[in-house]
Amino acid sequence: MNFDHVFTVTFTLFAIIDMLGNIPILISISERFGQIQAWKATTFAGALMLVFLFVGEAFLHMLGVDLKSFAVAGSILIFIMGLEMTLGIDIFKSEDENQTGSLVPVAFPLIAGSGTLTTVISLKTNFDTLTIVIGILLNLLIIYIVLRSLRLLEKLLGRGGLLVIRKFMGVILLAVAVKIFKSNLGLG
Repeated sequence: MNFDHVFTVTFTLFAIIDMLGNIPILISISERFGQIQAWKATTFAGALMLVFLFVGEAFLHMLGVDLKSFAVAGSILIFIMGLEMTLGIDIFKSEDENQTGSLVPVAFPLIAGSGTLTTVISLKTNFDTLTIVIGILLNLLIIYIVLRSLRLLEKLLGRGGLLVIRKFMGVILLAVAVKIFKSNLGLG
């Protein structure tokens, strides 16, 4: 096993998932949908990543969906979440708020969204499966710790700090969504 490869895969996924940058979003979601069930969200996100590692590209192909279309759809969801954060409006509604808040939008698309899932599939071209699995598992540990620590992080940042970070991260999400959208449509 090559530890440099494990580090590269782990860091790549860490950057894409952006758990630290998602803290304001996660706190906002927990306020709207109730406490996020860290274990449930982490397990579901991990399962999605592992399933996509092994059968994602074939599954999308079977549905007649290419990776670029999948990424564009994910960028639209990310854009909507960015609008919510930046403008302070609620577009995403859940029918069963207490049950789905941990899964939608936390596990998918926030943690295991199109960017993460596309990255997992793309890593297969340069790294062996075991290395990618280890990178996913290390990121799941980080995800779980952040989700379990949301209240502590909220206290440390304060309401004003969270509001500033939330607006800033909303703009960042909008920019990321536009970038994913443009690059997958061949516009940039």
